[in-house]
Amino acid sequence: MQFYITAACVGMVMGGIQSLSRSTYSKLIPEQSEDSASYFSFYDVAEKIGIVIGMFLYGFIAGLTGSMRYSILFLITFFIIGVILLYRVPKTKILE
Repeated sequence: MQFYITAACVGMVMGGIQSLSRSTYSKLIPEQSEDSASYFSFYDVAEKIGIVIGMFLYGFIAGLTGSMRYSILFLITFFIIGVILLYRVPKTKILE
């Protein structure tokens, strides 16, 4: 039952998070760009590469240590590093 409750909560927010990330990414694209599709193609490729690297590291660390807890801690560290890097992105007039 706990799995289904967790899956329902994650499912309710996944679409909103993806749409917010795409709209935020669109604000980072230069306004004078004529070909914004290439920026979104890069976004999609980076997303797929991130999924592959994240899943590989999760499995590798779980296999290496024998515990999924260490894998989760490692991924939490990745998210913290990502938040720190996002705070270093300079704000533009559009984002303010």
